[in-house]
Amino acid sequence: MTTKPKAKKFRVRRSETPPAQPGEAAPQPSAQPAAQAAPRAVNMATPAQPTPPTGAAPANTAQPTPQGAEAAIDAIKREGLTGRQLRMARRMAQKQGLAATSDYDAVRVLREAGIDPFQRTNMLDLMPSDKANKKPAEAGKVQLPQTMPMGKSTLPSTETMSPAEMRALEIGEIQKDIARRRRRRLLLLLARLSAFVFLPTAFAGWYFYSVATPMYSTKSAFLVQQADSAGAGGALGGLLPAQLNSNQDAIAVQDYLTSKDAMIRLDRDAGFKDHFSDPNIDAIQRLTADPSNEQAYKVYKKFVKIGYDPTEGSIRMEVSAADPEVATEFSKALISYAEQRVDDLSQRKREDQLRDARKSLETAKQERRDAQAELVRLQENTVLDPEGVIASLRQQITNLEIQLQEKQLQLAALEDNARPNKARVEGVRGDVRRLEAALAQQRARMTEATAGEQSLAAKTSQIQIAQADLATADLQMQTSLQTLKQTELEANRQVRYLTTSVDPVSAQDPSYPRSFENTILAFLIFSGIYLMISLTASILREQVSS
Repeated sequence: MTTKPKAKKFRVRRSETPPAQPGEAAPQPSAQPAAQAAPRAVNMATPAQPTPPTGAAPANTAQPTPQGAEAAIDAIKREGLTGRQLRMARRMAQKQGLAATSDYDAVRVLREAGIDPFQRTNMLDLMPSDKANKKPAEAGKVQLPQTMPMGKSTLPSTETMSPAEMRALEIGEIQKDIARRRRRRLLLLLARLSAFVFLPTAFAGWYFYSVATPMYSTKSAFLVQQADSAGAGGALGGLLPAQLNSNQDAIAVQDYLTSKDAMIRLDRDAGFKDHFSDPNIDAIQRLTADPSNEQAYKVYKKFVKIGYDPTEGSIRMEVSAADPEVATEFSKALISYAEQRVDDLSQRKREDQLRDARKSLETAKQERRDAQAELVRLQENTVLDPEGVIASLRQQITNLEIQLQEKQLQLAALEDNARPNKARVEGVRGDVRRLEAALAQQRARMTEATAGEQSLAAKTSQIQIAQADLATADLQMQTSLQTLKQTELEANRQVRYLTTSVDPVSAQDPSYPRSFENTILAFLIFSGIYLMISLTASILREQVSS
């Protein structure tokens, strides 16, 4: 079954005006063909069609009159061209050497010359083709789509296919092209994954399984405990765990074991640097011949792992080395360092408290001695019991006052008589004078100081002050003694000691490297890095293209 061949043709309107005879004026073309050609030029976004043969005349070769040019320009203005398209037309007209009075005139001139000013550059045109043998003028000239001469048989025959078959063939070609592109992209993806993920993962697995030196780990655990004290903390003391009181010391021990000081001491006692500088260890884990403390400390933090559990108060330590015996030796040395550090911390605390208590007691004793010496000095310079002397003087003064009152009453009774006995009156008056003198003398002995000495009242006051100072010194000394005893008890309660709950034991099988886990981890790391780089590149590509 054959069908009539059908070929798509561009609807090119040919001029129906007969050619002008010699001597006749050329007919003026109407503005309608130009107006109809304008929308056709706008829709020409397809790739350039092949140039017609040399014998075929280009369309619209006649030069329009000024009236026709104005009509064509008006039609072009009604097309709604953008400023970018107009600037493109002006630049193309300048490149082709065509004179144009405006941007719209440049579009008209280019169309009359058979050039589409809005044709996009096709990347396939940059590839070499069989048109390279054409003349330069013909090869570089861009022509509008032209009708092909009917006499030539260069067009493919369509008599053997129906439209449905042609559509199916085109769909198949499109599907093949899509599959080809997918295969190419899949191959590129596999190449990138192989270069950035699979190959580094294979290298890491080869290192962990074949090159890495096996490391033997020794695990141990120990506690920092406080000395037991009966009744410490009152009624609630037994309800609190003992580990809560030693958290600070345990943290201090952990910090010390992970410090550079412990590494230097371990190297001095057990040869840490010499062991990890052994040539039998692989190059990645091995130290240099003469490593610095900083380089050795990095390896120390990698192979000595210490963790502290605050809920249980236990310090867990894991030490790794190329030799299990060396790992056990390192672990025991670090435990001994921790025990010494705990003893130093508690000993310093106890000594500080006891030193302060003893110093306070010595000060109280010295003050008591000084007060007692002052009291003795005051007692040596005066009577033995000034208070007794003062009491005796007071009694004498009281007796003298009583006698004086009696004599004064007797004298008043004698003077009340009309004719008193003069001799008797004078005698009583003499007794009153004598009693008053004796009373004044006794009072002066109590309040007035003799030559070079103090009064009894002043001496008594000084002795009383010295006795009060002595009593205060005695009280302070008793308080200092009680404080010293209490401090000794508290110091005994604050004693810290280290208890090893898990002793270090030499391993028989290597613990590191964990080849499978490390290989999977390397694969995940490389995959994550590749994914982040791919996403970043895609986002940047979208931003740049938009």
